[in-house]
Amino acid sequence: MASKNSITRLSSRLLAETFRPSRSRPRQCLRAPVFKITRQFSASRHQNLMDVSGFTEEQLTVRDAIQKICAQFPNEYWQQHDQSETDPKELHAALAADGWLGIALPEEFGGAGLGISEATMMLQTISQSGAGMAGAQSIHANVYATQPLAKFGNKEQLESTIPSIISGKTRVCFGVTEPNTGLDTLRLKTTATRKGDKYVITGQKIWITCAQVASKMILLARTTPLEEVKKPSEGLSMFCIDIDKSNPALELKKIKKMGGRAVDANEVFFDHYEIPANTLIGTEGQGFKIILHGMNAERCLLAGEALGLGYAAIEKAAKYAKERVVFGRPIGKNQAIAHPLADAYMNLEAAKLAAYNAARLYDKSRQDKSISQHAVGVACNSAKYLAAEAAFRACERAVMTHGGMGYAAEYDVERYLRECLVPRIAPVSREMILNFVSEKVLDLPRSY
Repeated sequence: MASKNSITRLSSRLLAETFRPSRSRPRQCLRAPVFKITRQFSASRHQNLMDVSGFTEEQLTVRDAIQKICAQFPNEYWQQHDQSETDPKELHAALAADGWLGIALPEEFGGAGLGISEATMMLQTISQSGAGMAGAQSIHANVYATQPLAKFGNKEQLESTIPSIISGKTRVCFGVTEPNTGLDTLRLKTTATRKGDKYVITGQKIWITCAQVASKMILLARTTPLEEVKKPSEGLSMFCIDIDKSNPALELKKIKKMGGRAVDANEVFFDHYEIPANTLIGTEGQGFKIILHGMNAERCLLAGEALGLGYAAIEKAAKYAKERVVFGRPIGKNQAIAHPLADAYMNLEAAKLAAYNAARLYDKSRQDKSISQHAVGVACNSAKYLAAEAAFRACERAVMTHGGMGYAAEYDVERYLRECLVPRIAPVSREMILNFVSEKVLDLPRSY
């Protein structure tokens, strides 16, 4: 969990930010001086839907600071970036300028030293501000993909790469998924072959977010052939590599996609791409154990992003239902409109409890050995599943509440619906989470 020094520093930074202009914004407007930290949930003017009872002061401090940054980026900004498929570099720069990219990284390297509980709140706040999944995903890898690096990285990686990521100078992407293995991570085909003081990378990755704008990749590759290891989980290694787009041995191909268009997704091809041996993270052959350190954290973060999207959608739908008058009365007066929205809200609230309980368990398990990794894994996967389903229900009902206008880009809910499919699919599908719970909790036979 967060240290008192971290929170004191964050609170001081928040108050200091109140009295000076922001360094990076798409709209030129000064922050108005205020002397009291407000508790409106997000950058949007009306977002009071989520009950904040029970959150820690650390989480609420993060929430308030992030909403002030996100207030610089109105819905029109995200509409434009979605339609033009342009990276939201201004948001990344604004968050970096105030140190938020290092929210869960060690203080000794310039991070805030906070936990995944606070990072989940940050990403939910970004998503709920109107930025949606695209805004959150633009910094997503900076939070979770750097966790294994911070824990297992060598001295040079810790002292140079991590501060560069926190400052915003270096952007990161995560290279795990492959087209022919999908969720069967232990059978990755990409290889890293040791040759003297280098490794040679050959293979293909897919759905690599932000590879076009990143300069570093956290890469998982096989260093020992599958047939030569005792267990499939052995022989995989993790690297922190440079993305040298001028090198002909590396090729990036952007994927045209349904939603989250402001952030790029890519196929990445390695054809005997050479990297220094000192880019290895931790011990050779232990990459799968290392990557597990970040997987549960990512489940929590994605749950937060989904929640933010769902709350944003329900807020817009409720507002529209109060203002839209048909047959002489607001449509929200009809139970056929009101009840589905109320149901969606309750599902979001339930998923919120699951998400922040999972994040709390993840953080506490670092010191409290009575909390098993099995319990953390079940909680984090369950939270991701529940939040994704709740967000989908909220976004679909928001579009239907708007009727024909729900199909119009200017009302934003169509963008939310396109984006809310991401947490249902990635980084692990709903069905695989159900398989996991069936097998690990209910002790049912494995189905695959």
